[in-house]
This record gives sequence, structure tokens and C-alpha cells, in this order.
Amino acid sequence: MADETPDSRSRVKTVIVFAMLFAILGAVVVFAYFTTFRRPVTTVILVRHAEKIIDPNNPDVDLSPAGQARAQEIVRVLGDAGINAIYATQYKRTQETVKPLADKLGLKVNVIGSKSTGDLLAKIRAENSGQTIFIAGHNNTVPEIIEALGGPKYPTIPESEYDNIFIVTVYRTGKAKVVTMKYGTSSQQGVGNMATAP
Repeated sequence: MADETPDSRSRVKTVIVFAMLFAILGAVVVFAYFTTFRRPVTTVILVRHAEKIIDPNNPDVDLSPAGQARAQEIVRVLGDAGINAIYATQYKRTQETVKPLADKLGLKVNVIGSKSTGDLLAKIRAENSGQTIFIAGHNNTVPEIIEALGGPKYPTIPESEYDNIFIVTVYRTGKAKVVTMKYGTSSQQGVGNMATAP
């Protein structure tokens, strides 16, 4: 039997190195696949706050009687939706919108700044992954949150519209699907689109 030459030893080493690289690469692909597969589906339900009192001199108004009635309608519509966490902004109108539902479910209201969409998403990913979350925002922040979750880009909600529910399903891949619904008393659509009055 002939002795191994330096060339044949080099070929064997190359084959071993490539075999190890393919094994490592295969393990990485399998790990990535199962990590993605095990990532839970998260559902985020968003509404704009309910109707508010109109007072140009007060930036933090309460809900109007119509808004209070709409907040109660949220309890009827979402009371059995399996909601695990509730978020609202620092304004009374969003907190009053979610309060009846929070009281029914015995959940605290997590307050997040209206300009802190990045912080909100980080908190949801860290604390609510795989859960159903309810958020009350504003006519400009609700579309922003939907887009940040991986959904489509929506325009600012018209100032007169309060009856939209957006249900965002965030899949394991990070892609999101949005279903829109109406609830409560119908709003007059397309009137008074004022981004300055969320």
C-alpha cells in the first residue's frame, strides 16, 4: 500500500473542513427554523380613544357622555376576547376608554407616552409575547403602531371617527395581518380629518 502523499492528506483535511462547515450550517438553519416555529402568535387589538369633551383650552379632557357609552360598549365587544394586558397613553381620554374593560377583567392599565411607540413595542415583545393585548391610542398613533407591528400603513383616522377596531395578528415570522371592524354607535366618516387633535 502506497504511503499518503502531502497532496492526498491536504485533500482529506479539506473534505473534513467542508463536512464540518456543512454540519454547522445545517445546525444553524435547523435552530433558526425551530426558534421561529416556536415563537408565539401575538394579537394586538387597537382603538382610538372614545369621544371626548371639546375644550380648546384643555389638552387633557375627559370623555363625553357618548365616549363613556362607547367605553362600556368595548366591555360588551371585548370582555370575552381573552385579553391579557391593557395599554393606554398618559391622557385621561385613553385611560377612561379602557377603564371599564380593565375593571371587568381585573387588569391594571399600563400607561405609555403617546410619543413612545418604540417603548410600547419593546414592552409588548418583552412582557406580552403570545398574548392578546388591548391598546387605546389616538387618531395618529393607532396607524403608527399598526405599521410598527408589521401591518400596512394607514392614514390618520379622521377626527370624527371613533368606531374603528383594528385587530393585528403578529405571526411567528414577524409579518402581521390586520382585520378592521366597527363597534358601537356609527361615526360620521371622513369629516374633519384633523391630525392636530388626536
